[in-house]
Order: sequence, then structure tokens, then C-alpha cells
Amino acid sequence: MLTERQQRILGLVAEEYLQSGKPVGSKALAERPDVTWGASTIRNELAALERDGFLTHPHTSAGRVPTDRGYRFYADALLASGVKDAKPFGELGLSRMRAEVDEAMRETTAALSRVTDLLAVATAPPPSSAHIHRVEVLRLQPKVAMVVVIASNGAVAKRVFSFDEELDPGLVEWASSYLNESLVGLSLGARMIADRLSDPSLSATESEFLERIKTAFTNLEQRAGEDLYVEGAARLLAEEYAPDLPEIESLMEALERRANLLSVLRSALDEKSSVFVWIGSENPAPELRSVSVVGANYGLGYRNLGTVGVVGPLRMDYATAIASVRQAAGELSRFFESVYEPR
Repeated sequence: MLTERQQRILGLVAEEYLQSGKPVGSKALAERPDVTWGASTIRNELAALERDGFLTHPHTSAGRVPTDRGYRFYADALLASGVKDAKPFGELGLSRMRAEVDEAMRETTAALSRVTDLLAVATAPPPSSAHIHRVEVLRLQPKVAMVVVIASNGAVAKRVFSFDEELDPGLVEWASSYLNESLVGLSLGARMIADRLSDPSLSATESEFLERIKTAFTNLEQRAGEDLYVEGAARLLAEEYAPDLPEIESLMEALERRANLLSVLRSALDEKSSVFVWIGSENPAPELRSVSVVGANYGLGYRNLGTVGVVGPLRMDYATAIASVRQAAGELSRFFESVYEPR
């Protein structure tokens, strides 16, 4: 259990090191106007913090830098305080966008990366949680029709079909009406979709047309939009991050293997806190154990739909990251409340 003084000194070391990138010594802390302890007292406390695993030092004569455990203590303190002094996130503008998940997720990750100057990631709601909201069958040309399936989460799937003979406009209009009456409200992966498309009470002409376009309704879960959104990878390749990201190649490889990263982020859906922080060795994936992840879940209140967050070096601006991720999650939650219609 850390004393109040040790907690204060550990916080100061973390803040100084995050800002300067240089090991922090007792003399530098003693010279701060907001510190009343002498250099010898601070030196003793730094040694105690190092023994307990909160601090380490690059070499004998250097000052101290936080360990993963030290960063964890600092991040927990920020989470508890609400980081009220963090920089404002800015307006995402999601309400001005069309109700499609893809665009919302892309704008969110782009804004989050821009504000934090870190790699931003987000997972879209799993398509299995959505249902068919509307179906449109359109006659694009005399022999060409397009089927548009709009999910309750805003995702859109489109298929174009070519026919050997000209299409009856009345048949196309009927198909739109029938499919909306029969399919709206069904889950994207529901087996009943196939049953509704092969209704024995339909005429031969109607059944033949539905048989021709039925592939527009297969594998909807796979075609309902991207699952993982990543923005700002180039930011971590900048020269300023090089000293703090010695294993950047492993991180870039993890981004290329999107399935692994997606799985890690989806495992966070069970996180109970509004914002979670994984620091270094705490990360569930080995390739992420040289970085920190700050994330938050967004959803509809009664359940989480996805995760949004940032990835960066251990020496990141945690206050801004926590505040920005929290706000991004709030924006996405409000967005999905406006387009996600429960069954």
C-alpha cells in the first residue's frame, strides 16, 4: 500500500516522464514549486517505489521512469479522477451523416486518431445482432435489377442481377412490397428468410423472380460491413515515436492480421468500467505487450455493441487518450441509438 506521499511522487514522475521523455530525478522534483519535500526525502521515496516495482531506471546515475505497474497506478488514478482537465475531443458530426455504420466508424476512428495523435481502432457491432430493416428492389435498366438490404444497425448490402428478358415493372414493385412484408424484423442470419422466399402460395412468375434474387439475402452477416476499423497507423511510424516503440514491426504485423486484433478488442465487450486501460504486459495479445491500449465500449445502454480505442507507446498522454476515447464511445452510442431499431 503506497503512502499518500509516495502516490504523489509516483504521479509526478509519470507526468514529468510522459511530457519530456527523459528519466526523472529527485532534484528535478524537489525544484518544483508545488513540492515541499527535500531532495533526500524524495530520493528515499523513489528508491522505495523502485523496490516495489513502480519505477525503474535506465542506468545507475539516471533518474526514474515508470514500469508497467507504475503506468497502471497512474492510469487508475486518472480513471478515478475523471480526467476533467483533458483536451476537448471536438465534434464528430455523426448526426449529419447518413445512417450507415461504415461511414460512422470511419469518421470516428479518423477523428480519434487526429485528436490523440495515436493509432485509433474500433469494432463495428456484430451483424448477428441486427435484423432486416428495409428491402428495396429497383429496376435499373430494362434487364437489370438491384436488391438493397438495409439492416437495423444501418449497414447496407447491395446486389445487382441481370436477366435475359425485360423485367415487368409491376413485378419489381410487387417484390419490394412482398419482401418488406415478409422479411422485415428477421435476424440477418435467420433460417426463416429462405422459407419466406419459397412461399408455395406465390405464382410461378413471382416464385421464379424471388428464386433469381434470393442470393441477395444469403451471407448477409458477412456482407453487412467491415468489422474492424483502423486509422493512424502511419502516426506510430513517425520518428518521434521511434524511441518508445522498439517493437513497432510486431504491432504492424498485428494490424495486418486483423482477425487477431478484432478478437482481442471483442474480448473487451465484457469490461465493466466505462474506460479500460491495458498497459504493456497486461495486454491479452503478445504482439501488443510493448504498447498501451485505452478503450471503451459503446452500445445501447442495455448491452455493448462494440469497442473504440487508441493504441500507442507506454509513454502516451493518458489523460487525453482516456477523455477522447470516452467521448468517442459516447458519440457512437448516441449514433446507434438513432439508427438501431430493436425488434
